[in-house]
Formats: sequence, C-alpha cells, structure tokens
Amino acid sequence: MNVLSTGGGALRRFTEIAVSWRLALLFGVPTAILVAMLVAERTGGASRAWNGVVLLAGIVLYCAAAISYVSREWQERRRLERLALTDSLCDLPNRRALHAESANEEADDAELAIALIDLDGFKLVNDFYGHSIGDRTVKAFAEVLVDLCGDSARAYRLGGDEFAIVAKGPLAGNILEGICRRVLARLASPLMVEHRAIGLGASIGLARAQPGRGASSSNLLRQADVATSVAKARGKGRLTWFNEDFDRDRAEHQAIDLDLRAALDREELQVHYQPLIDCTTGRVSAVEALLRWERPDGMRIGPDKFIPIAEETGLIEAIGLWVLRRACRDARDWHGIKVSVNVSVAQLRNTQFPLQLGQILEETGFPAERLELELTETFLVGDPLVAGRNLEMLRDFGVGIVLDDYGTGYASIGFLRRFRFEKLKLDRSLIVDAAGDSATRTVMSSSVEMAKALGMQVTAEGIETELQASLARNAGCDQMQGWLYSKAVPAADLERQLAIQNEQLAKIEHLPVRPIAAKKLG
Repeated sequence: MNVLSTGGGALRRFTEIAVSWRLALLFGVPTAILVAMLVAERTGGASRAWNGVVLLAGIVLYCAAAISYVSREWQERRRLERLALTDSLCDLPNRRALHAESANEEADDAELAIALIDLDGFKLVNDFYGHSIGDRTVKAFAEVLVDLCGDSARAYRLGGDEFAIVAKGPLAGNILEGICRRVLARLASPLMVEHRAIGLGASIGLARAQPGRGASSSNLLRQADVATSVAKARGKGRLTWFNEDFDRDRAEHQAIDLDLRAALDREELQVHYQPLIDCTTGRVSAVEALLRWERPDGMRIGPDKFIPIAEETGLIEAIGLWVLRRACRDARDWHGIKVSVNVSVAQLRNTQFPLQLGQILEETGFPAERLELELTETFLVGDPLVAGRNLEMLRDFGVGIVLDDYGTGYASIGFLRRFRFEKLKLDRSLIVDAAGDSATRTVMSSSVEMAKALGMQVTAEGIETELQASLARNAGCDQMQGWLYSKAVPAADLERQLAIQNEQLAKIEHLPVRPIAAKKLG
C-alpha cells in the first residue's frame, strides 16, 4: 500500500502547517532584527557601529535559518521517500523500491534474476482466522524470506500474499533458484503464528536477464508472473523458470479468447449430440450435448483447448447457457429421449443459475424430466454444504443430476450417498483398463453394484470395442456411450438416426411411425 496515497492528504497537511510555523520562526526573527535596526537608525537611536553588529547578527541568523530549513526539509523528504519505498506491514522494500533498485542494477550490466512468490492457501487463512492473523502470517513469512535470502539476495513484498526476491551478479539465477527451493522446503512445515500452526504453500515463477541483454525490471517481473501462473496450473507448490514458449502460449490463449467471444456473438458455435445406447434394448435412449467450434476459415478448435480458456476468462457461463438453450430447443421433439448437458463449476456456483435454468425450460418448452445436468466432483468437494443446497434447488425443477467422470477422482461411497445422483457415468479410463486388468474389472463391477444399491443408473463412457461393450453389459451398466455406436453428430443427423430407429421399432411392434420433426439448425 502506498502511504502517499492513503493518509497522504493528512500527512501533507500536517507537514504544510509545520513548515509554515518553522518558516515564520526561522525567517521572522532575523527580519524583525533588521527592521528594528532600520527604525533605530532613522530615529537616531543607535550608533553606526552598533548597527553594523546588528546587521551582521541578522545576516548570520538569516543564513543559519536558511541552512536549518534546507536541512530539515531534506530530512523530511528522505523520510517520506523511505515510507514510499517500504511496505508498512513487513518493513520490507515494496514494488516501487524493486523497480527503482533494479533500474540501477540494469545499468551495471550484470546478471539479474527475479523470483515472484505467490502464497498458496493464504485466502483460507484470512477466511478462517481473520485478517489480523492473516497479517501476522504475512509478517512471519517475510521474516523467513529475509532469513533465507541472507546477503545473497534481497526480499520485497509486492502486496497481499505476493513477494519477490532479486539476486544480482555472477550465477544470480543459480543462487535465486537455491533460495526458492529452500523456501518451498521451509513451507513443507507449518508456520507458527500466535501458537497456531498455519499451513501454506507457494507457487514460484523465476526469470532472469543475462549480462548485456538489457531486460527491464518490469518485463522481468512480468515474465516471473507468467511463470508463477504456469507453476500454479501445474499443481502449485513448485517453482518454474520462464521460457519464451510461455509468451507464445499466452498470445495463442488471447487470440482464442477473442475469437471465441466473436464466435459466441455470431453464433458460430455448434452443438453435436452423441447417443447413449440402452444396454437391454440396444436403442438410443438418451444423448449428450457436446460443444463444437469450427471457425469461418474451416479450422476446428477442440473443446479441450477452448473450454479451459473460457473457464479462465469467465466466458464459460455465457457459453454454458447458450448450449443449454440450444440443446433444449433441438431436443424438444425427440420424444422419449433424454438430453444430458454439461454444466460448469462457475455456473453451479452462480446463485442465479437455477433461475436461468427455469427461464430456459419455460422459454423452450422442454420437459424438465428429460433434462440431465452433468457435473464433475470438482464443484462438490470444494464446499459440500453449498453444493448440496444448490443441487436440491436444481432438482426442484425436476431435472436429473449426473456425476461425470466417475473413477478419476476422490468420490467415495459416503460421497455418493450424500449427493444421491440420478446417474453415474464411468470414466473411459476405467473401461479401457478393465479390458486388460482383472482388478480394475472388479472395481468397475463393484462401482456399478454400489450405484445400483443407491438407486442410480450407470452409463459406461468411451466404448470403442465389442469387448468393452461386453464388459459394461456384464457389469450391469444401463447405458453405453462411445464411438463403437456413434460419434457426436449434428442435430439433423441424429434426427435421421432416431427416425430410422422409430421405423424399425414400428415394424417390430406393428405400430404407426411417430414422425421426428426436422428442424433448421440456427
């Protein structure tokens, strides 16, 4: 926090008052003496010798006053400059000091290395213990940092839970990396703050400028910040050196983000549907809505690339609502076919989502009992109480809740009992491994039995071979989904599949064919 911007007005006012009084005293006295001397001379009340003495005394006092004023002003300015360059909580140099000092070091043409440290889990400390303990935790970490830096490097607090370390000179990068590794090792044990054991981690990004390459401190700090983001994305609790690929990735990231926003505005996105096959009848009983993006130049961008970007930028909520609305419109006349739509964590955490869901169901006329919302356990494990309440609000509309990717996370029997999903989808990896491993087959069969006991249907995802299909049927799965049966296809293609299925069913049962309404894809 910059002391000149917070409380700076009061400080400046106080300084102005102090300076004005000092000026009055320091310059007023000599001036009064000179005036008195002139008056005395005019009235003949003093000799010329005495006037000379008084004049000399006045000049001396005047010079002394000027020197004293300049000295005090210089001291005051130095004090304010120090305050402006120092973090008030930790008494460490701040971001402004880092840039000022690094600018001087850049001119020395020596190797310069910067590490940016972002504390993992600090928000939980503030939320659980309060900001007072949070501040003490920051101070405790600052002391650790100063101790580990010693005389080899200099520590800074940039604000909040962000710190920096700067090393300069030969092998600066090696020295800095060694310090950062000791920081991570130190944080492996809790910090003791007022008899409390506070557990923290750190994500650390490092960047360096070799002698003669002239990188500014602001650019080095930016590179370290990028590397910190990469460290967090790779699992936190680690250090990562910046490399040029990170900038290329971010440029691509930004380009995709801008193109994705334009595609959403122009409705260039598409929803395809992958059939779910009933294990008993072999017919399509449900479909999963899957988002697809083909740019005007014909280039296809995979969801594994653009969905994470949409989640990071916050665009995922708008995209999620668009997919939900489109799926409900497309599937309204697919009688007897349920539709599964993936719902993001951001949507589920949005208190307005139940209202948005209700509006879409009313607007499209889609029956709520035919809609299934697929979610992953990421949303559930963060705050189970809030998650449980939100799911019940969604169930009040009559929709089904499906747990996707089961077998890849931490979901336990207690977890499944608590949330009572309508359906469980076994992850493709479980199906693939079960084909060649008896232990995995046992796990898969046990998972299906457990889900059945809790009243859940089970879908096997990623079925690509007859062997996998046979394993899923023998394990007791209700539905199968995968390329063995069909890839995700546009709504018009799916309608043709459903029409053929209805015709075949009508021939078998000697029933009139129920037409499937063909709709235009907008």
